[in-house]
Amino acid sequence: MAKGIIIREAHFPGKAAIEAYGNGGFRFADMSHRGSLLVLPSGIHGWEPADPQALKASDFDRLLGEANQVDILLVGMGRDLRPLPASLRAALKEAGISADPMSTGAAVRTYNVLLAEDRAVAAALIAVD
Repeated sequence: MAKGIIIREAHFPGKAAIEAYGNGGFRFADMSHRGSLLVLPSGIHGWEPADPQALKASDFDRLLGEANQVDILLVGMGRDLRPLPASLRAALKEAGISADPMSTGAAVRTYNVLLAEDRAVAAALIAVD
């Protein structure tokens, strides 16, 4: 039986600082990823959303499954700060997660500081060019 290329969901099973961002992706753990990221206690996952204005609670299902391990969520909204949709903010609050939207650059920098302090932090990072 011939085997072709196997496409697997992008996942890094651990915590790592984000080394760089831009050009439509991120660098971490000596690897690069094109596209957005969801950074959770279970690891760093490729994430589909690219439009911060279209975020919805279902985009955060994986995060909500780990809500008991996360106190704060940093949401990198792209180049500019935009508010989170009210329904998303309510769903996160109900799960006990405080969400802070900011630009992706600010979210990356803040995430790295909180990770170094061993805080219960997660990040949803929309890629920027």
